[in-house]
Amino acid sequence: MLEDLLEQCRSSSIGAHLDGFAGRLVADGYALPTARRHLHRAAHLGSFLQTRGHTLGSLGEKTLGEFRRHLPRCRCPQSGGGVGRGALYGARLFLEYLRDVGVVNVAHDKEDKAPPLVEAFRHWLEQQCGYAESTLVLYCRGAAQLVSSLGDDPSQYDARGLRAFTVQRARRLGQGATKALIKALRAFLRYLATERKCRAGLDRAIPSVCGWRLSSLPRSLSSCDLESTVETCETETRQGTRNRAILLLVSTLGLRASDVAGLGFADFDWEDATVLVSGKSRRQAHLPLPQEVGDAVLQYLEYRPDSDTDRVFIRLRAPLGPLDARGVSAVAARAMRRAGVSAPSYGAHILRHTAATQMLRQGVPLDEVRTILRHRSLDMTATYAKVDLELLRAVTQPWPEVLR
Repeated sequence: MLEDLLEQCRSSSIGAHLDGFAGRLVADGYALPTARRHLHRAAHLGSFLQTRGHTLGSLGEKTLGEFRRHLPRCRCPQSGGGVGRGALYGARLFLEYLRDVGVVNVAHDKEDKAPPLVEAFRHWLEQQCGYAESTLVLYCRGAAQLVSSLGDDPSQYDARGLRAFTVQRARRLGQGATKALIKALRAFLRYLATERKCRAGLDRAIPSVCGWRLSSLPRSLSSCDLESTVETCETETRQGTRNRAILLLVSTLGLRASDVAGLGFADFDWEDATVLVSGKSRRQAHLPLPQEVGDAVLQYLEYRPDSDTDRVFIRLRAPLGPLDARGVSAVAARAMRRAGVSAPSYGAHILRHTAATQMLRQGVPLDEVRTILRHRSLDMTATYAKVDLELLRAVTQPWPEVLR
């Protein structure tokens, strides 16, 4: 029982918080043996902090990193033999609990991860641009790398230093990652110029990288592979009905993983057969809800366990709570692998590509596909115009011979 373990640990440096942590673990759906292990790991973290002279209030990502490096050579009696990945996971759960109850200052913890300049940039992107969390992480990572390399005084930045930094980083990155870095750096420099912290126009000093977006065919699954992927979901189980609803939303409506994760009960209008999707930059769109997709969602709702969240799709294993974008993509990847599908990538995004290619093959105009995918411009949708290879062969002209 948990009470026995709690009685043993209440005299420790973190004893005052263990009862609350135990209650959180039980509420999140952890089985009692798993909850006991996580309590042991919390006690282990408390012992580590005490021996290093740290307080709970100073606990953060930096301290958790020290604990991770300590684990391989750990000889602490409180470890209970648990020094693997599970020990770090339990410690992180305890840190998250302490953040929620206000023992650990979240702002202080963030300072361990990013300079104040980057945190201000993140706040600006979030409040003024409405970027999604994934974009915020990407842009702030590039900004943090620039600050780490060139210093935290943007007034000293110049074109030569910026170009040298970009070229040096590009040598270690692929084309896609380099393009993402360039976008992040330019956005960061434009922000700094807006705040008058650096000279205007420095964003133009960041060099471009060659790449032709329309040079290759869009990646997608065949109709047979898509059908096999959806059929891997067992419609008699809670997990199977959830996964099938997710796969159909992505592969039929072309939703992003983040779109599916953000769906709430109020977003479904069953009378009008539509679903409200909040996409990138908080743009909203009402999309038609096909019969098969709507039936799949309703079937899942019959199996869905009770939860405090109003999000439709939730985790079915502890910790219970909303399913995030990474979890949605993992559902798609596991289904594709179970179906034995051979694909250039695995996850929700290739199913979104599949939705677009199938719509075009069925004769849906490109502009309507753009509306459903919620692309900002038609150019972003134009890459799918090449999916009908037979039609392309019919209109392709032979290469003229050179006569001498």
